[in-house]
Amino acid sequence: MLKKSSLVLWGAALFIAWNGLLLLFLWSRPPSPASPGEGDRLTAEVIRLAQDAETELERQKELLRQIHRYSGLWGRRRGVRVTPKPPPPPSPPLPRLTDPAGTVLPVLVMACDRSTVRRCLDKLLRYRPSAQRFPVIVSQDCGHAETARVIASYGDAVAHIRQPDLSDIPVPAEHRKFQGYYKIARHYRWALGQVFRTFRYRAAIVVEDDLEVAPDFFEYFQAAFPLLLADRSLWCVSAWNDNGKEQMVDVGQAELLYRTDFFPGLGWLLLAELWDELEPKWPRAFWDDWMRQPEQRRDRSCIRPEVSRTMTFGRKGVSHGQFFDQYLKFIKLNDRFVPFTQLDLSYLKKEEYERSFLPKVYAAPEVRVEELQGNRRRELGTVRLQYSGRDSFKAFAKALGLMDDLKSGVPRAGYRGIVSFVYRGRRVYLAPPSDWTGYDPSWS
Repeated sequence: MLKKSSLVLWGAALFIAWNGLLLLFLWSRPPSPASPGEGDRLTAEVIRLAQDAETELERQKELLRQIHRYSGLWGRRRGVRVTPKPPPPPSPPLPRLTDPAGTVLPVLVMACDRSTVRRCLDKLLRYRPSAQRFPVIVSQDCGHAETARVIASYGDAVAHIRQPDLSDIPVPAEHRKFQGYYKIARHYRWALGQVFRTFRYRAAIVVEDDLEVAPDFFEYFQAAFPLLLADRSLWCVSAWNDNGKEQMVDVGQAELLYRTDFFPGLGWLLLAELWDELEPKWPRAFWDDWMRQPEQRRDRSCIRPEVSRTMTFGRKGVSHGQFFDQYLKFIKLNDRFVPFTQLDLSYLKKEEYERSFLPKVYAAPEVRVEELQGNRRRELGTVRLQYSGRDSFKAFAKALGLMDDLKSGVPRAGYRGIVSFVYRGRRVYLAPPSDWTGYDPSWS
């Protein structure tokens, strides 16, 4: 690639020199006997040549600029391998932006051996409002040839980077069947390192190759990005609602957003400074559950929607379809464009959210699970179902069709232990007592 760039530079230099000599010759050419008007024609011809030369020079300069901009991506697309270097030390935290409107938010697509990545990419490219603001980077692990051909078919519409280390990873004997999870964690570390260390982006949206996005996917992240910058009690914005099955959400309130203490993943936005924090201690496997541990979460929350802005179509994977048949394939993907950038989202800031959300939850009349299941006391409208411990939470969640697993004591989609959902057409808050004092990791 360096040789190609040098040749282009030498070609440009020779072009400039040639045109300079041509102009010098024409201007210094002695007048010869000529008929009247021939001198004027010669002058006009020289001026035309000079203008053509200037136009060509500008075109060559623009070509050089484009080659410089894309040389790195071309090298990776052609499979140029660079000897891995030790990761550089974390860069100093970047200052919080006060005007994020022009920040580039790349979409990092994590791919492996699913040629159905086309479905993901088609929707991303169809819905993105700006190629400059939202460049798409596909990072491929596994070395799967058919998937690589699908990605390459998009040409310059996406950047294709390849994980260089495809070797097996030594794992404990009891984790042999989890080799895939180790490779996924390694791939995430490498790909996020490329985005934040090599390309030096300020933030990134991460999606997997088996996700389909909603029409307002980009609008949602663009609007939520300033919140992530402004509120240090937030550490991600997610497009996913773990309890987002169609009968459990209010599709008429597609603009409704929540805070959640549970890291949802499945289409999420993070800042470069969070990667500075996480990279040095990145786990060897099970990275998403690791993110949900108190040591990483550090009492921070994510933003998540009432109606998901992603859905997964990938039953096949290292998890062998875990949760897919029971929950994931029923997730409702939003189909109505919400102009989030025109809405006031300040209610999601921690102080304002707790001033409004918590009183609303605990002002709701308390009911028994049997009353909910029997569709009784409809006149009460929004209601609250109170749990007292791990076992009662799991029992109520199973009875009502919620995801009942807990990670470090945190319920999926929960905030301060509260899970908001729709049951038989009415809003229900599954909540701990109002004197809740924090999560108990032993509940996992």
